[in-house]
Amino acid sequence: MRFTLRPLICLVFLLSSAVACSTISEQALSRPAPGPSVGSIVFPTSGAPEAQAHFLRGVAILHSFGYDEARREFRKAQELDPDFALAYWGESFCFNHLLQPERDLDSPRAVLQRLGATLAERLAKAPTEREKGFLLAAHALWMIPEDEGTRRIRHLEAMEELHRAYPNDPEVTTFYALALLTAIGPLGEDTYRLSMQAGALALDVLATNPEHPGAAHYAIHAFDDPVHAALGLPAARRFARIAPAVSHALHMPPHIFIQLGMWAEALQSNKAAYEAAARAWKPGGRVLDMLHAVDWGHYASLQIGDDAAARSWREIAERLVTDSGDSAPAERTLALIRARDVVELGISEVQPLADGDTSEPWLLATGLAALAAGRIDVAEAARARLADVARRPAQVSSATFSRGTRPLEIAQLELSAGIQLARGESAAALGELERAVRLAEAMGAPRGQRCR
Repeated sequence: MRFTLRPLICLVFLLSSAVACSTISEQALSRPAPGPSVGSIVFPTSGAPEAQAHFLRGVAILHSFGYDEARREFRKAQELDPDFALAYWGESFCFNHLLQPERDLDSPRAVLQRLGATLAERLAKAPTEREKGFLLAAHALWMIPEDEGTRRIRHLEAMEELHRAYPNDPEVTTFYALALLTAIGPLGEDTYRLSMQAGALALDVLATNPEHPGAAHYAIHAFDDPVHAALGLPAARRFARIAPAVSHALHMPPHIFIQLGMWAEALQSNKAAYEAAARAWKPGGRVLDMLHAVDWGHYASLQIGDDAAARSWREIAERLVTDSGDSAPAERTLALIRARDVVELGISEVQPLADGDTSEPWLLATGLAALAAGRIDVAEAARARLADVARRPAQVSSATFSRGTRPLEIAQLELSAGIQLARGESAAALGELERAVRLAEAMGAPRGQRCR
């Protein structure tokens, strides 16, 4: 029998669905721990007042996906109040970007098990039904023995139940909006229904609290496509002002700016995001925030024809490969930037393929440059290398904006068509291109990380 949380969730809320936030009233007015501005939220809990201040700051930063900083705040809250259930709930969300493929399941599980070895033990430390509901949602996402996609769907179901019980609670509503976004991939939802629902919820919260970082953030993600981007523009303009200390908050507005062709604004936002990430980085730390800003900043620079700025971004990526403890992500970003330069700048200098070259963008760019230079042999070698990559066991992803293997298939078809055209096989080349177009159209409009 498939395990489901729904009966347990329903039982919890039937016991006390009328109970709202039964906490000390002063805590509803408590301020986050001091520090640079990260936005403003109202999230009363049963935690000790001194721990609550760090918890509030942690949640605000978590809404901006500032995971390392948020984790530090949740840990401080736990030190001050070891049985503060929601401090462990919050920390469990600090190891994975929920709109990207899951990278670490062990860490969130270990955090929740520090609170209690079993679900019953953890729930016993949550004095209110609302707090129990948040713990049940975290249990669904991290603890049940299911695949990533199924856990994301169970998490959505748990947050839906919690939202039914507390429809006017801004944090329940905001985290429910995020759960809707995380379930888009697992549910195969391609009609924008879940995105629009999430965006509407986020805008409702933003209307009552214009400084809410999560409401602005999730509205941007919800409307991040060419059709709906205009709906997210006010949230995009606001988000960077809400949490200027968090690099990801400064980076997010370009998700909307790029959709609307606002390239100069996208470039400036990513410069600010990179600078914030560089200030926060410590030797040996992760450089993902810096890399994200470098990637998007390079892309925006090319779109406005600023080759010098693009070259500067590439030099930063090269430095991060050698200076960081995250060499693999840095190398992937550098390969993408080099490939983008080849395609966008029309570079036809043939680059030799190294034995370890498996970056799909770099292989495609190398093949295209070889075709432009008349080196069909190198183009064929790049196409063959892409085919080798495609034959490797696929890693199933439940990421919100995952496109599966289709980009890889399109890249192979592009090179195959170019090779056939160079050999005078026009009809065969046209057939390959038509197949590539059908695949591209099936992916829908660019959104999220598709803006590359």
